[in-house]
Amino acid sequence: MQLLRQLCEIPSPAGLEINMSLFIMNYIDKNMKHWAKKPEVHFGDSLQDGIIMTFGKPRTAIFAHMDTVGYTVRYNRQLVKIGSPVNHPGDILIGEDSKGSIECRYGEDEKGKPIYEYNREIERGTPLTYKPSLKETVDYVQGCYMDNRVGLYVALKIAETLENGVICFTCYEEHGGGSAENMARILFEKHHIHQALISDITWVTEGVHPGKGVAISLRDSGIPRRSYVNRIIEIANKHQIPYQLEVEGSGGSDGNSLQRSPYPYDWCFVGAPEDNVHSPQEMVHKRDIDSMIQLYQSLMREL
Repeated sequence: MQLLRQLCEIPSPAGLEINMSLFIMNYIDKNMKHWAKKPEVHFGDSLQDGIIMTFGKPRTAIFAHMDTVGYTVRYNRQLVKIGSPVNHPGDILIGEDSKGSIECRYGEDEKGKPIYEYNREIERGTPLTYKPSLKETVDYVQGCYMDNRVGLYVALKIAETLENGVICFTCYEEHGGGSAENMARILFEKHHIHQALISDITWVTEGVHPGKGVAISLRDSGIPRRSYVNRIIEIANKHQIPYQLEVEGSGGSDGNSLQRSPYPYDWCFVGAPEDNVHSPQEMVHKRDIDSMIQLYQSLMREL
């Protein structure tokens, strides 16, 4: 869990993914000599802080978003949401402006609107995120930004053994998307790739339970092509990997961005479920992370 802990300590709200991009690029540079195959790495302005790693002769792409929810400082101590954070008064937020590092508290005004509580005025436009506090037990990891640090962790673990495939680290997923569509175009035009897996985190619900295996999503606010999802289920059954089928009517991911793109992508959300979604105390069962890694390894070989 050391890599996951490192990922959780890096602030990267939507629009400020550069912090995570630089960490991942450094991680790739240090570790790819130990991987089964050395990837071709693309990073630059045309990807807007995103990263594409290409291995061998790819057929399938993994998409994992680097951004998180958070807040932007407005005026008069007001906060504007980045994505859909879930906070309670007293929760600690961190950031940095030209006057130095910031550790303040989340609060609400008389109308219930978010504000910050701090001993000075924070410069407008400053992004604020949850203070990292990863806790680990025998069964669980808990803390801020399991969504989507676990998805990034799984993608980097898959990179160790991947021989043919693409891993895309995307931006802006929590606040409107756009990055995944751009990468979809590049992959389709350069490698003729038209199938994808979304390495992200979903919800614990009345039908998806912690510790029962990775969730394969039949639908959320987007609906993937069923014949493609059925292939994924067949591979999971073939290798006896624990999984749960998810059906939701809301929520979304980079998969929705692919579905909106003009390119004919098959996609499926495959991710561990978490409790306390978008709060500072997100919680994921370790068995679900393990089954997520196992399933991705099989899917990238056989899809």
